[in-house]
Amino acid sequence: MKIKSHRDFWAGLMFIVIGLAFAWGATYYRFGESARPGPGYFPLGLGILLAVLGTIVLFKAMTIETDGGEPVGRIAWRPLLIVLGALALFAFLLPRVGLVISLPILVVTSALAGKEFHIGEALADAAVLTLGSWLVFIKGLGLTIPVWPPLVG
Repeated sequence: MKIKSHRDFWAGLMFIVIGLAFAWGATYYRFGESARPGPGYFPLGLGILLAVLGTIVLFKAMTIETDGGEPVGRIAWRPLLIVLGALALFAFLLPRVGLVISLPILVVTSALAGKEFHIGEALADAAVLTLGSWLVFIKGLGLTIPVWPPLVG
């Protein structure tokens, strides 16, 4: 069978591999039940869903004709390295300075990876994401994530 869209083929394959890896990794945790899900419940469901999505994308790549086969372009190294660096910086800063400082740094640093960077938009996004993260993870789920730096909180 001929690959008709290289971009969709590789994306679908990536989704399948990552989804199956998450589903397999989730088998090491307690699954629980629907009323009281365990730590393996969400990663297993997400992994299976991602693998199914990848299968659909892979099927599309093998059956639907595209212009020129949609070749995979060059890897955009600069944005990739900026986003990975921002995530590493967030992981380093979160336990040291808290969510209120580390998450806006993550958002603004990641926004630098795009071609159209606007500081006002990045700061507005950071404010909304910080408030939403606080509401979901701290208030809603009751996780013990440091919100403020140790000297403040």
